[in-house]
Amino acid sequence: MSRAHDHDVIVIGSGFGGSVAALRLAEKGYDVLVYEAGRRFADEDFARTSWDLRRYLWAPALGCYGVQRIHRLPHCLVLAGAGVGGGSLNYAQTLYVPPKPFFTDPQWSGITDWEAELAPHYATAQRMLGVVENPCDGPVERLMRDTAVELGTGASFRRTPVGVFFGEPGRRVPDPYFGGEGPDRTGCTQCGNCMVGCRVGAKNTLVKNYLALAERRGVVIEPLRTVTSVRPLDPAHPDEGYAVHTVRTDAHRRGRRDPRAATARHVVVAAGAWGTAQLLQTLKATALPGISDRLGWQTRTNSEALGGAMTVRVPRDVDLTRGVAITSSFHVDETTHVENVRYGKGSNAMGLLAVMQVDGGGRVPRPVRFLASALRHPGDFARSLSVRRWSERTVIALVMQTVDNSIVVSRRRGWFRWHLTSEQGHGEPNPTWIPQGNRAVRALARGLERATGERSRPGSSIGEILDIPMTAHFLGGAVIAESPDRGVVDPYQRLWGYPGISVVDGSTVSANLGVNPALTITAQAERAMALWPRRGEPDRRPKQGEPYVRLTERVAAGADG
Repeated sequence: MSRAHDHDVIVIGSGFGGSVAALRLAEKGYDVLVYEAGRRFADEDFARTSWDLRRYLWAPALGCYGVQRIHRLPHCLVLAGAGVGGGSLNYAQTLYVPPKPFFTDPQWSGITDWEAELAPHYATAQRMLGVVENPCDGPVERLMRDTAVELGTGASFRRTPVGVFFGEPGRRVPDPYFGGEGPDRTGCTQCGNCMVGCRVGAKNTLVKNYLALAERRGVVIEPLRTVTSVRPLDPAHPDEGYAVHTVRTDAHRRGRRDPRAATARHVVVAAGAWGTAQLLQTLKATALPGISDRLGWQTRTNSEALGGAMTVRVPRDVDLTRGVAITSSFHVDETTHVENVRYGKGSNAMGLLAVMQVDGGGRVPRPVRFLASALRHPGDFARSLSVRRWSERTVIALVMQTVDNSIVVSRRRGWFRWHLTSEQGHGEPNPTWIPQGNRAVRALARGLERATGERSRPGSSIGEILDIPMTAHFLGGAVIAESPDRGVVDPYQRLWGYPGISVVDGSTVSANLGVNPALTITAQAERAMALWPRRGEPDRRPKQGEPYVRLTERVAAGADG
């Protein structure tokens, strides 16, 4: 590495991909700097409930620097994370290995046997994230089990694998995972507020594992810095390094942008699928025109929908909020997976996005059918608008599919600035509603009514009424491919045309998983970083355009240290 650079590697983002890159490259001897657009949170800094918008919601222009991002495209409403630790701060810590269709998707299946190649890295990711089977069991979990039986798929019911420290509830103990190298931990109290931010300290966020260990090895993390550009130091020879330009994320509050630039031989882009899409689309239009024209293609929503069953009231002896965020799941059919989701007591703000359920399809536009339903059932409509004790009387249903559908995301000039937009892409049309999911939600509502003795009705998200489904798992757009005319990064997750830049986040997930993607993003990042050489040693990865060589068996066996 040339000492002409400020750092060996600059990592953009501190979510699942960026945290893996920071730790593993530091272990290989690299000097690593991490830029994170969000703020740093201690456990006590998280919002107590989702109504504390300044700590919960991400809207810097309004002075909100929380963990929950909400973005809109014409074809979906996107929920994402923000802060040091990225999506791990507000995700539901649900860590499934995806089913076989993900590994055999035509987009990337011709490169290698991905199921076998990623297997050791899934195991590493599970160990690092502290995956255990959820022990929580209560009325919601029984409802999910009964619903699966009613739908004829009882054998598919299972408790979720989660990344949570289930020690003695509320008791703080020395690091139980990494031989004392990690931070102290506190046992889970099953308060249900995982997705608002774990104030207890039980959730295995990236701050508790990868990032904590990376900082012990000298990695520097600069929060509240937004990357605006990545430029080659010599455009004719981009392999000589890059200048990464940043400004203060909180410039609205501070009154100054404080522009800076730092240089590095290598850059790792790990800003999350949304942040990476924004950055790479801008770079292709400005500093890095050689980025593949497939940028934005194969963007996925995990073929996802959010619905739920809501009862008028809950008896005092029934607590729907007790447990971690997601505790169980079942399959409606071979492609459709349903999980229960909860928020803790008092966290009712997301209820503002909930509405009565109305099926899609047919000749009559869904907004018209929704209005007709509201007029036919004014009482149900009025109750659906109330968020009083919403988290305590609602079972949210997260529906995901392995179906091959996608959108194309691109950059468009708006009235005041550039923004991302979308259109239908490869495969089946991106679903505006999922019939199997609606059927499962109706069954949940019937079961909830039987369990509580109170009137219960199925619900949906407000975006679906406008045919804009909501997704918590925005993926793809910079997918893996054997050539730049099919994807954006090569099999080693190097940017086609700019091998000094790697992309290691959800934007490289190349197919719908049908399960929560965090474990897969982590495993793919582990594999990509395992293939990097140690600092100062030869790079055994083939040059771009040369035949793919499977290196991971030796890496997994420790041949590369």
